[in-house]
Amino acid sequence: MLLRGKVWKFGNDVDTDAIIPARYLNTSDPNELAKHVMEDADREFSGKVRPGDILVAGKNFGCGSSREHAPIAIKTAGIQAVIAKSFARIFYRNAFNIGLPIFESADASDKIQQNDEVEIDADKGIIRNLAKNETYKANPIPPFMQELIDAGGLIEWTKKKLSAGRRQ
Repeated sequence: MLLRGKVWKFGNDVDTDAIIPARYLNTSDPNELAKHVMEDADREFSGKVRPGDILVAGKNFGCGSSREHAPIAIKTAGIQAVIAKSFARIFYRNAFNIGLPIFESADASDKIQQNDEVEIDADKGIIRNLAKNETYKANPIPPFMQELIDAGGLIEWTKKKLSAGRRQ
């Protein structure tokens, strides 16, 4: 899988309340959540982000509560991938469960800047900063997690497996 997009940059310890503020958790509608993604960090973010953009952050991205609303809001807003120095473990799992590709790379996190354009080879774990002509290594997505992303998340993957089982 090859991903390419414009970068939005955020710092360290971006918690789930910063990703989708708790005041909007009275809905589980992905489109409504996407309207408020990263709102407390950048009030205009949801209006500026475009499908295919990539979010880059520092360490401990997605810390805080275990809500799946956070990766859902990011993905539905059009962000196709998140690169960070590290992820909170529950966010890491929730991201794959909903089909949002995420990549851990300290170098990429430190060196990529706002508005850079990057290309990610998910299979090889290679991130290319096209703006600076630099390459960084990320942990490649394990095959099973890649299956989840390709299917659109855990629920869709499970539906496909159950459907395939019925046909046999």
